[in-house]
Amino acid sequence: MLNLGHKVRFPAPGLLIVGLLLGSTAQANPDTLQLRDGDRDITLSVEALRERADVEFRFYEPYLTEDTEMRGLVFRDLLIEHFGRVPPQLHFQAWDDYDVTLAGWDDPNWILVTHQNGEPISLRDRGPLRLVERDYGNRDPDNLRNFNDWVWMIRSIEAVW
Repeated sequence: MLNLGHKVRFPAPGLLIVGLLLGSTAQANPDTLQLRDGDRDITLSVEALRERADVEFRFYEPYLTEDTEMRGLVFRDLLIEHFGRVPPQLHFQAWDDYDVTLAGWDDPNWILVTHQNGEPISLRDRGPLRLVERDYGNRDPDNLRNFNDWVWMIRSIEAVW
């Protein structure tokens, strides 16, 4: 039987929306990197990756059109450490919803960048993690299409076997 004398209280619509936003923000955290290998998920701390960053180089950054100091770690080594070997392809998801699968990562030229000009990179700076090549070879830095395989704002990386 329905008791009409009892009032049911619902949260104010604004509070409900704030609660939903906070819940989704808790899951989306730019302080971590998600690695996926089949059913296995690995969560890495961005701060720990910053502390491990031992490769420093200076180069002309084509998107900023200026010389830039970068620091990070050899991406190939990180892949071998967590996947056992370099997967044939990697599926990337970025914080700006960029989503791509690319091959050709078995190359120590790829650096997972954590710092730019001595400072940790943030989402605002196309971070917190970014993949760049430290050697352009014979590519022209004025032609930005030569750098389409650089990945910014990396949120997760999945091995594609």
